[in-house]
Amino acid sequence: MPLDYDRLMSLPPREDRGSYGPRDAILYALGVGVGAGDATSPSSLSYTYETGLRVLPTMAVVIGYPGFWLMEPQYGLDWKRVLHGEQTVELHQPLPAAAEVVSRLKIDAIYDKGAAKGAILYSTREIVEAGGGAKLATLRSTSFLRGDGGFGGRADGAPKAHVIPDHRAPDLTIDIGTRTDQALLYRLSGDLNPLHIDPAVARRAGFERPILHGLCTYGIVGRALLASLCSHEASAFKKFAVRFSSPVFPGETIRTEIWRESPGVAAARARVVERNVRVVDNGVFEYEPVLRPSLG
Repeated sequence: MPLDYDRLMSLPPREDRGSYGPRDAILYALGVGVGAGDATSPSSLSYTYETGLRVLPTMAVVIGYPGFWLMEPQYGLDWKRVLHGEQTVELHQPLPAAAEVVSRLKIDAIYDKGAAKGAILYSTREIVEAGGGAKLATLRSTSFLRGDGGFGGRADGAPKAHVIPDHRAPDLTIDIGTRTDQALLYRLSGDLNPLHIDPAVARRAGFERPILHGLCTYGIVGRALLASLCSHEASAFKKFAVRFSSPVFPGETIRTEIWRESPGVAAARARVVERNVRVVDNGVFEYEPVLRPSLG
């Protein structure tokens, strides 16, 4: 059944309130695999030990998280066929180790690709500290609504993705493995979509087994960029945008390929080593170059 475009576009911004602390920051870090290779290295402990704790920049995706809001009945969407298409995080300052926040989400645009191809929904979420505090982050997301096309909307005008300079070899390559229980751990940061834990739901969605959260893959690739270009320094992160091209299955190895484009700007994509399938594409990372040794 086609979506109700006029009703969705007229909805007021959705506001969610929440708080987080060191335990949440550590759980998120573990959920994207920090410590799996070397649990006691300085770079691992900086994100998993409450003494001197820093927060991974990509944790912005779960702060004030509204949950899998697209499955709520008031939106009238075929949520079992929704896939996360693109994600951008822009930090306005380093994330504090604890905060009370307000999250405001609005639907920006919906493009109709036809009944057979579905629709594409663009949304923006602003995260600010509660009580009139500082703006922490701006997040932009794209969702592929595979079962909601054919509502008569416009098909063109969507933003263009960043072009990867793959006419040359990547400047850096880094492999990060995932565990078979990675999705079970990551979902404890708030994304409870059953697609990532329930085999029956995964099969109905067309997958042989539960897939890893796209935002978990996003966090893992973000870690690769921080390690390779920023010496693991969270404060160097400015903005990171990607397009998801295929899902990762828990237990697979994610290989991130990085191209330096200009000072403080790099292109990135990622593939699963075991299947040689591209899982993240059109990535662009903006950062403050760090001129000191890595934490290790």
